[in-house]
Amino acid sequence: MTKKQKKTLYKIIISFVLFLTGYLIQELLAVPKIVTFLVFLVSYLLVGAPVLMKAGRNILKGQVFDENFLMTLATIGAFIIGEYPEGVAVMIFYQIGELFEKVAVGKSRQSISDLMDICPDIAHVERNGELEDVDPEEISIDDIIVIKPGEKVPLDGVILEGSSSLDTSALTGESVPRVVNEGDSILSGTINLTGMVKVKVTKEFGESTVSKILDLVENASNKKAQSEQFITKFSKYYTPVVVIVAVILAFIPPLILSENFAGWVHRGLIFLVISCPCALVISVPLSFFGGIGGASKAGILVKGSNYLEMLAKADTILMDKTGTLTKGTFNVTEIQSEGMDKSELLEYCAYAEFYSTHPISLSIAKAYGKEIDKSRLTDVEEIAGHGVKACVDGKIVYAGNEKLMKQQNISIPDVNFIGTIMYVAVENEYAGYIIISDEIKPDAKRAIQEMKAAGIRKTVMLTGDHKSTGEAVANELGIQEVHTELLPGDKVDRVEHYLDPATKNGNVVFVGDGINDAPVLTRADIGIAMGGLGSDAAIEAADIVIMNDEPSKIATAIGISRKTLRIVYENITFALAVKFIILALGALGKANMWMAVFADVGVSVIAILNATRALRYKEKSK
Repeated sequence: MTKKQKKTLYKIIISFVLFLTGYLIQELLAVPKIVTFLVFLVSYLLVGAPVLMKAGRNILKGQVFDENFLMTLATIGAFIIGEYPEGVAVMIFYQIGELFEKVAVGKSRQSISDLMDICPDIAHVERNGELEDVDPEEISIDDIIVIKPGEKVPLDGVILEGSSSLDTSALTGESVPRVVNEGDSILSGTINLTGMVKVKVTKEFGESTVSKILDLVENASNKKAQSEQFITKFSKYYTPVVVIVAVILAFIPPLILSENFAGWVHRGLIFLVISCPCALVISVPLSFFGGIGGASKAGILVKGSNYLEMLAKADTILMDKTGTLTKGTFNVTEIQSEGMDKSELLEYCAYAEFYSTHPISLSIAKAYGKEIDKSRLTDVEEIAGHGVKACVDGKIVYAGNEKLMKQQNISIPDVNFIGTIMYVAVENEYAGYIIISDEIKPDAKRAIQEMKAAGIRKTVMLTGDHKSTGEAVANELGIQEVHTELLPGDKVDRVEHYLDPATKNGNVVFVGDGINDAPVLTRADIGIAMGGLGSDAAIEAADIVIMNDEPSKIATAIGISRKTLRIVYENITFALAVKFIILALGALGKANMWMAVFADVGVSVIAILNATRALRYKEKSK
């Protein structure tokens, strides 16, 4: 509890003691009524003053019909008709419910506040051979900072000196430290565990990983789910309606039936207390907030409760292959040449692919293992979705996929393989091919199984790879459909196909690496970016960001979303059912003020406790 919450608790305890004192005096001692009135009044004001002031301020702003107004009207009405104990009891229990809410919100915020604590207040910047402590926002690109063991990393950069291990748990949810050495990238928000490192800053604070994540988390509550929007609209009309009904109930029947006003006014006040929509107004947003907090603990960032609700209704999941289901770490596994040595073929290919940063190009450069003489390389042209064209030693070299060879009218042999094939042609003559193989992620198969177990009707893999490679990976993982040899635009077309209302049963999810798949991520109902740690494009384009490279987190995200939505529906159903039953009893004069207190505060407390369950989600054992 915070100091403010403890102060509220002490006030409730003192007020409750005074309430019991007043009740005992009233029942056991023959004292003037003014004495018991004053004891109950002090007890009431001790807990009720904040509610009275808030109701007054809201009325001045034109916001009349809220729970503060209902509580004020009901409790003051109870005092007017002489029911002092009931007026005080309603306010005490209302404040107990409010305290429960604040403590519950504090718990649900805790995992997110832990994430918000990843940004250090100072950074040690090296200037003129001396270390200065400055605000991270004042540091520029290319500045040199020193990070000592135990300190949080303030900015993204590259290690110039030293080695260490990093705690990335605040970003990824993973407890295993990551070892970094000279030349490795280091990300803000992680914790330097072992060695002192000197780092060259590559991004200013506003563009750093930690800044983007904090901005994402801070704005998550602004994007409300349909259930939250429904409750907001429902409360807007529900509250004034029940106030009008309570007034009618208090004054019309005694006029028609010529009965005593006091009994009917008391019935109207009970009706007001019962009708307070606290359980709905509090528990529904709290459930979603808890779900977002629970997801962040698992290393899954959700940009808003609307995406959590949409994911819970997912039916079809489309996945990119490279970097999502496979590691994206390619190695050359076979070279077949025609009319030249294998080493010469590899050399031509390495030169042609020199300027590309694609993982396949990097694997070819790694296999070549020699320094590139740029003077031998001219007229490099990238052909999107096909490959590259370059002039090496005055000869035109094409390196790419089957589509590139067909485009250039170069005949190639049929090759049966598992992996990505890079065809090479020199001077428009076929020269051979290089096979580059990727490795399937250890938890990819389990991820697909868990998605199916979660009720996902269709799993689909989209890839630009050759048909035989794509189908081999899909068969190994148990994926139902696979579409191969796709260009980036083709992936958007496939998503459009699954979004067609004629075939769509639920929401369509696309999972990609967030870099090459930005158009598809934004087009799907929900875009999930894998490996968001350090990827600006992932954080920008996706609705949900999985901060590590484990596809099994997709099933975890679905599980959290469905548990959250189930809790929301439980709270809505329970709160409305209890309220309407006791409202009916209240209107018929069968409910007393204690039943009204349960219908308001009791239901709120139960709904709040249920909502906090959204914070806890047990992942399936690996």
